[in-house]
Amino acid sequence: MDKALVLAIDQGTTNTKALLVDRSGAVIASASRPMTVDYPEPGWAEQSAEAIWAAVKAVVDELSAHPRAADVAALAVSNQRESIVVWDAATGKPLAPCIIWQCRRTASTCEALIAAGHGEFVEARTGLGINPLFPASKIAWILDRIPDGKSRAAAGTIRAGTIDSWLLWNFTGGKTHATDHSNASRTQLFDTETLVWNDDLCALFGVPKAMLAEVKSSDSRFGETVAGATALPAGIPIHGMMGDSHAALFGHGVREAGTVKATYGTGTSLMSLVPQRVRSRHGLSGTIAWSLGGRVWHALEGNISVSGQTVAFMASLLGLKDAGALADLAMTVPSSNGVAFVPALVGLGAPHWRNDVRGEISGLSLGTQPAHLARAAVEAVAFQVADVFAAMEADIGTALSGLSVDGGASRNDFLMQFQADILGRPLRRGKFPEVSALGAASVAFHGLGLAMTGSGEGQTLFTPAMPDQARDAHLAGWRKAVGHLLG
Repeated sequence: MDKALVLAIDQGTTNTKALLVDRSGAVIASASRPMTVDYPEPGWAEQSAEAIWAAVKAVVDELSAHPRAADVAALAVSNQRESIVVWDAATGKPLAPCIIWQCRRTASTCEALIAAGHGEFVEARTGLGINPLFPASKIAWILDRIPDGKSRAAAGTIRAGTIDSWLLWNFTGGKTHATDHSNASRTQLFDTETLVWNDDLCALFGVPKAMLAEVKSSDSRFGETVAGATALPAGIPIHGMMGDSHAALFGHGVREAGTVKATYGTGTSLMSLVPQRVRSRHGLSGTIAWSLGGRVWHALEGNISVSGQTVAFMASLLGLKDAGALADLAMTVPSSNGVAFVPALVGLGAPHWRNDVRGEISGLSLGTQPAHLARAAVEAVAFQVADVFAAMEADIGTALSGLSVDGGASRNDFLMQFQADILGRPLRRGKFPEVSALGAASVAFHGLGLAMTGSGEGQTLFTPAMPDQARDAHLAGWRKAVGHLLG
């Protein structure tokens, strides 16, 4: 097995990637496909479930043509979390679009549940505050729009699953409906203490338990590929599945409490291991980090709804080619000249959790130039991370030593230096941005009984250099803008 490779998939909101990874953690080859998100109504966000599978099939087929494809010993999956697919168990066809994590179409349902006093119970069982981010209310919304949806689901003829389950179903030709503890813990239907789908939660949200996936350890042998699903031969095991943020934490080599990672994607997830199951008192979530061989690790997490997407959004508004062009423009001015951009484009996530607010630009003057708007957008990414970082310190009760980062936006040196400056802590960035895929690959090797030996070499260190007075002024301006937005 010395030549064994894992084909690791990272199915994200804006890109689907696949890597061939060897036991040293080296990336032998990669493939990617862009993804499209549809916004059919204000606050709604969805993707085609069939397009998600088509993109995964395309990157897998591309790597299947690699000269070393015969060495693939397992598949691994890391996936965008909280996005939900509902499909027909007999035909395997989706019965609705994939409602993604950013979607707020069930906000009124969630508000009604909170007003009825269910918030305490849900958070006690799941670690998650009631919010349309999570799949529970989305599944019920879909079932209500399918003829006889709930009765069919209760009879076992309809399936619901997060993206990992949807991909597994397709890889195995419909033979396996399963998920892992990390993804299950994000549904708001899974009891993270007893480790089962909770009957009372399912009843509260109107989700028949019969439609949900079997929950297994992250390193389980979830199933095997079938001939014709992709260009891969039949019989290759799917040996690791994790939510992307959890896989990134694993990929950073975090195995004990005290280290925080941030994945800068469309949104940003900050996550840190904790010694035991935890309930946040500062706007964060308790979650399951992963499970290996039946043992479960817990984590504390803060989810930012619009992060890297902030820069792409502002680039589009200013008529720039892409996020890189916006970052270049931002660096032409020494400050935002008092401009602040709070990118609550789908509401604000952690630590504020306000679905009713929308983005706001403040501090405009006759001296405002496009470069100031560009800089305000880049800075907003770092400010949001700083808010969650501070909440995490408050929950843990001790100062955190620094931040390990990954994701597409982490490639921006200007943003990363500003992030280190605003946190006043060192920031470390690994050699590869695809840490989620590497983490999933590492879990798959573990499931095969092998160890991935990568040592994390090639890290870039960003050391804070901003004077305290300047940092305090930046943060005061940001907090004033957020306070104004929140009323």
